[in-house]
Amino acid sequence: MVRADGIAHIPRFSEGLNAGDRVTVELLRPPHVIDQTIVHLGSHDLTLDLLADQLRRERPDRSLSSGNVGSLSGLLALRRGEAHFAGSHLLDEETGEYNLGYIQRYLPNMPVVVLGFVGRTQGLITPKGNPKNIRSLEDLTRPDVVFINRQRGAGTRVLLDYQLKQKGIDPDQIQGYERAEFTHLAVAAAVASGAADCGLGILAAARALDLDFVPLFEEKYQLIIPKAYYESDLLAPMLEIIRSEHFRQAVSALGGYDVSEMGEVVA
Repeated sequence: MVRADGIAHIPRFSEGLNAGDRVTVELLRPPHVIDQTIVHLGSHDLTLDLLADQLRRERPDRSLSSGNVGSLSGLLALRRGEAHFAGSHLLDEETGEYNLGYIQRYLPNMPVVVLGFVGRTQGLITPKGNPKNIRSLEDLTRPDVVFINRQRGAGTRVLLDYQLKQKGIDPDQIQGYERAEFTHLAVAAAVASGAADCGLGILAAARALDLDFVPLFEEKYQLIIPKAYYESDLLAPMLEIIRSEHFRQAVSALGGYDVSEMGEVVA
């Protein structure tokens, strides 16, 4: 509720609304404020929270609202015109490239800019001390290990499925494979609470909850921005922050991030 711009009124006795239906919305913020909100829908990353905070401090007239729906759903949101940009780290199994193949498949008629953001270390998040000595994906098949997964369409889930296929590991052998969370922090929280013994995620999430981390893979997390928005005044202050040295240093301090391509146009 605290993040809401408004409340949609759904008629009493209605069983729901379909996409495209008109709906009455009671605004909680003035329209001119909402118009200055940058909307991100896509993969979750802690650096987006850092970016939102930096933007709020440097440009109080702008805000960044981020919805964590996964990489693939982020691209589909761009196609529907629901967001200004999407964070994505979808690995193409055939080419080994990140995002480009998916963009060509799902956004064939939309001119977009692929902006370098961060390289990330993905690995297994475990409790402090790694009491079950989990060191590899092979350990996920052990009967004493309970795993927590990410939702379908998330870049981390795509990466996991690719690596399991490469190693010949059947997902049905993994206890907890069908249990899914929507963010890296939610995975870390499940491990911290004892609901799971481990989950695949990023180092920064493990550090945030003081958990152990077993590094396994390096990946690229990029921002997919429709060209019309990339060249707009709305996104200009955010892009300026992304390319600033102080933001690079703040991201590097989180740990587990490579900022060498941050702000560079990849494609």
